[in-house]
Amino acid sequence: MFDFVSTKENVERWNISQKRASVLCGKNRNNCEIMVANNHNSVLKPFVKWAGGKGQIVRELEKMLPINGEKDLTKYCEPMVGGGALFFNILSKYDFEEMYIGDINAELINAYQVIKRNIDSLIEKLQEMQTFFWRIDKNGRKLYYYSVRENFNTTSLCETTAIDKAADFIFLNRTCFNGLYRVNKHGQFNVPMGEYKKPKICDFENLRNVHKALQNATIVCGDYSLSKKFIDKNTFVYFDPPYRPLSKTSSFISYTSDIFDDDAQRRLAKFVDEINKIGAKFVLSNSDPKNVNFDDTFFDELYKEYEIKRISASRMINSKAANRGKINELLICN
Repeated sequence: MFDFVSTKENVERWNISQKRASVLCGKNRNNCEIMVANNHNSVLKPFVKWAGGKGQIVRELEKMLPINGEKDLTKYCEPMVGGGALFFNILSKYDFEEMYIGDINAELINAYQVIKRNIDSLIEKLQEMQTFFWRIDKNGRKLYYYSVRENFNTTSLCETTAIDKAADFIFLNRTCFNGLYRVNKHGQFNVPMGEYKKPKICDFENLRNVHKALQNATIVCGDYSLSKKFIDKNTFVYFDPPYRPLSKTSSFISYTSDIFDDDAQRRLAKFVDEINKIGAKFVLSNSDPKNVNFDDTFFDELYKEYEIKRISASRMINSKAANRGKINELLICN
């Protein structure tokens, strides 16, 4: 037995357009019932903040998805998942027979795996951390934050520490400056504490929803090229690589100790060519060099065989608020 939901409520619940909701609901009220049933009455959202997260351009990305009308697309692949803004948006609206997510950030992937396998233990630890953090004063918070950061950086990731590492990872993400995940050349997390009165460290409802959604997902820690075994002509693939810096000063030390330079961008383009030949559908996002140099045709040349769309987005991370204005980003697809 399912509840009937109005078109307006569906728009708010699933973060979709009025037109899209009307199409899904149609003239038959039972279609709205099906919409709620398929999405398990839950809106999924990323469980971490993530630099370069695609929350602000999800709707633009969704417009480019070939899912509507493509009955043969039964598999979803996001081999550079990061915070997973598009991934969770997709899971809230569409059903896939198989899903694959991956990333080279071992701590991030560990958190995904712990949420999938050990959700009760993780929520218990996060709730304890949140309760304690909310009760102590500013000086106490600093001592606690930096002790957690020190423990996070000095404890090796293994099966016996996986739950604690995931809890520390989410705690630091929720309490650090701007929700920024950044490591130094030694791979150590080095972001200072942020200034939040009551940060939501344990969003247990969303964590449980994510736990349920991940049960049918293959989660891999490693290079995006590992996904090739999963990808076939029935697969939709979204690539969200580290964006090419718009200037020498616009890039912070990365999410991992590895550098994603122009050679890495070219290697990714070759991989995109390979899956295109297989018959997979893809969308890839990146920065637009023309924001600072109109003559910079790096991506226009690299992906000249594909459709390139420029969309407007906001700079979400910058030390100066005045520099967080609108810029163009690239969406590339076949």
